[in-house]
Amino acid sequence: MTHIDAGAELDPVHPASGPVTRARGLTATQVAERVARGEVNDVPVRSSRSTVDIIRANVFTRFNAIIGVLWLITLAAAPIQDSLFGFVILANTGIGIIQELRAKKTLDSLAVIGEARPTVRRDGVATEVSTSAIVLADVIEIGPGDKIVVDGECVETDGLEIDESLLTGEADPVVKQPGDQVMSGSFVVAGGGAFTATKVGREAYAAQLAEEASRFTLVHSELRSGISTILKYVTWMMIPTAIGLIISQLVVKENDLKDSVARTAGGIVPMVPEGLVLLTSVAFAIGVIRLGRKQCLVQELPAIEGLARVDTVCLDKTGTLTEGGVDVTEVRSLDGHDGTYVRKVLGALGASDPRPNASLQAVIDAYPDSGDWGCEQALPFSSARKYSGASFTEGNGESSTWLLGAPDVLLPAEDPALAETERLNEDGQRVLLLARAVKDLDDPRVQEGARPAALVVLEQRLRPDAADTLRYFDEQNVQAKVLSGDNAVSVGAVAGKLGLTGNVMDARRLPDERDEMAKALDASTVFGRVSPQQKRDMVGALQSNGHTVAMTGDGVNDVLALKDADIGVSMGSGSEATRAVAQIVLLNNSFATLPSVVAEGRRVIGNITRVATLFLVKTVYSVLLALLVVVSRVEYPFLPRHVTLLGTLTIGVPAFFLALAPNKERAQPHFVRRVMRYAIPGGAVAGLATFATYLIAREHYTGREALDAETSAATLTLFLISLWVLAIIARPYTWWRIGLVAAMGAGFLIVLVVPWLQEVFALKLVGTTIPWSAVGIAVVAAATLELVWKWVGRRDALRGNAVTARR
Repeated sequence: MTHIDAGAELDPVHPASGPVTRARGLTATQVAERVARGEVNDVPVRSSRSTVDIIRANVFTRFNAIIGVLWLITLAAAPIQDSLFGFVILANTGIGIIQELRAKKTLDSLAVIGEARPTVRRDGVATEVSTSAIVLADVIEIGPGDKIVVDGECVETDGLEIDESLLTGEADPVVKQPGDQVMSGSFVVAGGGAFTATKVGREAYAAQLAEEASRFTLVHSELRSGISTILKYVTWMMIPTAIGLIISQLVVKENDLKDSVARTAGGIVPMVPEGLVLLTSVAFAIGVIRLGRKQCLVQELPAIEGLARVDTVCLDKTGTLTEGGVDVTEVRSLDGHDGTYVRKVLGALGASDPRPNASLQAVIDAYPDSGDWGCEQALPFSSARKYSGASFTEGNGESSTWLLGAPDVLLPAEDPALAETERLNEDGQRVLLLARAVKDLDDPRVQEGARPAALVVLEQRLRPDAADTLRYFDEQNVQAKVLSGDNAVSVGAVAGKLGLTGNVMDARRLPDERDEMAKALDASTVFGRVSPQQKRDMVGALQSNGHTVAMTGDGVNDVLALKDADIGVSMGSGSEATRAVAQIVLLNNSFATLPSVVAEGRRVIGNITRVATLFLVKTVYSVLLALLVVVSRVEYPFLPRHVTLLGTLTIGVPAFFLALAPNKERAQPHFVRRVMRYAIPGGAVAGLATFATYLIAREHYTGREALDAETSAATLTLFLISLWVLAIIARPYTWWRIGLVAAMGAGFLIVLVVPWLQEVFALKLVGTTIPWSAVGIAVVAAATLELVWKWVGRRDALRGNAVTARR
């Protein structure tokens, strides 16, 4: 290890603070001084919006403002029962705030568990602290997989290689020497060392970028942007329609002011899909809470939605299909090498690396004694190289250089040792080659000419839940791709033991051209000898072929692919770098949690698509009815109380249950287009049928109470059609869905037969001719709706099949 001798060097930032011994780190007094001066890494790392942001987002909305104004006007000019819609909005807003605060509490508690804790040297002792506790001039130790959390300057390096691609776009790791700068947001891929913090808090610009990129958010998802688009269109339609309705009701008909105000509000209020945003927030929030109970940290909320759309999951073998640890089961000497001598070499190699990976740790556990060998130079393991090494002075004074790594990388293709390696790989064993190098360790081609000395056979521990998880993905039509840096045959054997079938391919034979690579990826399932850059390229190739890709991993070699994938999933025990870039962290390190995440995403997206259709059918028929009223120059058929009753029974209450129900359908793209394909014809049928009943009733009834009778008939038709829309949306039926539809129908029937409820809601059917005509029109409209929606459904299915075929 090389380092800067800074035993008595002054603090470069604040010389007056006294000397800082960099090797030992700051003293407790120096830390306290920096805290007092505010030189602390105080950038807040939050997993969720603040309480103020949540309240503001739920209260101060465009439609709350519209509904609020209408509510105040209605309160002043109409009976209290016509103002019920305002109390519904208050309840909705309250529910939204409470659910999001619950989700925030869950996320914040999980974020503390999953937070990176850098190792800081203080008073000569290495201790773990939270990221926010780092102060200026702290000495921070780093090793493979560690994320650089603040800007700094290297003071010690030991084969230190840092990947800065997330900041600079440069794919090759950068070798660092003492005095070199390190930037927050980069991560260690090999070696280790220590650096002094030179910029902390908001001064470290890259840290700010990393915070913004990983912060929990409720925006930038197709679902929420789609709903925003719908609400924008609704606003455009609503403003001119509402103006026309106001003029129609207040001027043209010259009605009583209070009745005109009430009927105008009754026309405008149902145009607003006010509960749609609420239910979206609630569904997402409850999804976060459910996943939180399973120790799953959702660092970016749209990740729930993204996983619902995933059709390909790329899995890293180590840490995902297999447990992180391995065991040495056998060492086979080659070319007559003495077994005792080989074991001494392995022990020395283990002692040469202060930060061993899982394979070298297994060697250390098996051969802890390195004897009297001294390490002169070490080469840490790198995923790109596929080997590590060290140069020693042996006990007898001789010097030797040894490499430990992948046999097919260290040996030429014709070497006979590879045949034995292949047989072991076919049994699912992992094999390392111990070879004596003939070149210096710092030679970039040190592996050339290396002489094999022994094969180290490692046994991999399969995750007990991996087979069931892979079976789940297969049942859900999500294809799994295993991308591993290990030997392809060995990885294929492991995958086969877990029931994953398909072609096995050595990634070194993959074509570089993206389209050709995409075809090769579709043709095979298991890929071995994949380099970190290749993982990134493979994810990109799959995406270019129309796939929505999730990537799982826990090692530093997975970071680039995790960042580029549509959804990155990291294990909680994984490196700091993988946890930082992943949208989802499985804190319990259980691959079996992933199906729950996928299922939660499908439940949220599928159900929101369903209930969005309910809300927008109401918006469409409300706008259409208002236009027909303006053109026909008649009174608007409904009072706000009728709208509140219909909305509660056919949308509000059932939508809440449907939004939280199980749903296993994979989410489809083009949310707005798919919803509007059903909402526009559904709303048109409901609006035309209701207006037809209203006009027939106007011709039939005369006298002072004719308008109430006409309104009651129109309300009956609209309720029956809306109930049928609900019945279609609720399919496929289960006992509780049937009960839900029946309960809503029973609720309306109670209003029709209970005298005081008739009076409260101004609903009283007069005679039998018009009520039965209203029922007949509703039946015809329901049948028409069935035919139209089936036709739309068939077109969607054909379009989906065509897209699948093109893939």
